[in-house]
Amino acid sequence: MFEFNPAGLNWPRAVAFLDAGLVPLFVFWAIGHEVYLLSALFGLLFAALSDPGGGYRHRAVSVAVFALVGAGVTALAFEIGADAWGWMVLAAFAVTLAAGLAAALGVRRLIDAVLLNVWFVVAIGYEFGLHEAVHVTSYIWAQVLAWSGGAALWIVVTFLWWLIRGRTDQNQPFAELPGDTSRRKLTRPLILFAVIRAVVIAGTVALAFGLDLSHGSWIPIAAMVAMKPSLEQAALVSAQRLVGTLIGAVVAASLLLVPTNEDGIRLFAVQHGLEVVALVLLMHGAGIRFWNYSLYSAAIAAGALILVDLPQPSDYAAEGYRLLWTLCGVGSSLIVLLLASLLAKRTAKARPRPT
Repeated sequence: MFEFNPAGLNWPRAVAFLDAGLVPLFVFWAIGHEVYLLSALFGLLFAALSDPGGGYRHRAVSVAVFALVGAGVTALAFEIGADAWGWMVLAAFAVTLAAGLAAALGVRRLIDAVLLNVWFVVAIGYEFGLHEAVHVTSYIWAQVLAWSGGAALWIVVTFLWWLIRGRTDQNQPFAELPGDTSRRKLTRPLILFAVIRAVVIAGTVALAFGLDLSHGSWIPIAAMVAMKPSLEQAALVSAQRLVGTLIGAVVAASLLLVPTNEDGIRLFAVQHGLEVVALVLLMHGAGIRFWNYSLYSAAIAAGALILVDLPQPSDYAAEGYRLLWTLCGVGSSLIVLLLASLLAKRTAKARPRPT
């Protein structure tokens, strides 16, 4: 669970993300619109994760297409995030199902689709929280622009690095991620697993927003972060996702207690400090992705949850709700893992034995 792989550490990659992430951080501080920081940072991080490497033109086109699809997902999430919960449930089911069925386009496309799926769930939770916080104003077009700007920033960073390296082809930034784009057949177990994932995520969205739970957005976010993207993924990785999500939620809840009872200039300073902490957590996620998966999941979950709930007031009761809903979300993912295990066993029994 907590076995470390020294070869998986990549601090240059983490520092590159931090350097790029400081740009939107200071830009939004300067213009006083930190509400768009979450979209920009996730656009930057997920664009980096989707970067296939190779020739610069191929990389730029691939990331641009990813950013364009992500812009559509962003617009959908922030459009329905404050609407009737039924629309959120329907959209969550459709997006999660489409992400699961993306396995037909290859493992690489599945990873990209799951990244956008995660962002969609985070975004609707964030928009719902912004709608509850009446003192905060957010515009859909600006959120889409922030996401696109974050992704475009990664294209600029890779362009500068390409020039510095003498215009030579570069390896995939996250070389450990599969790069296979060969199409594969959608088997019955894979389709069924995609449907189960979609039902579970839609169910957590219905539970969180249909019942109007306090800080209920932590349920679908925890469920999505903890959930494995494919039926074939190892049980160890699944357990690491679950444990990492719980650790990240505890860290985020503890840090969100810091602004309690603060006001005025002190509250302003603490909130900006927590935004920096969230950026540093995401930076560590970029650097330790293959050093230890549990701690990677914890860093990403903590950074996302801090940014999602930072606009909302915090107290000890709120932290209790946040941790409780995290347990509910992780429990939902555990149900998926159990069902996936049953599917795998059933598939294994159904396969004809070689003679």
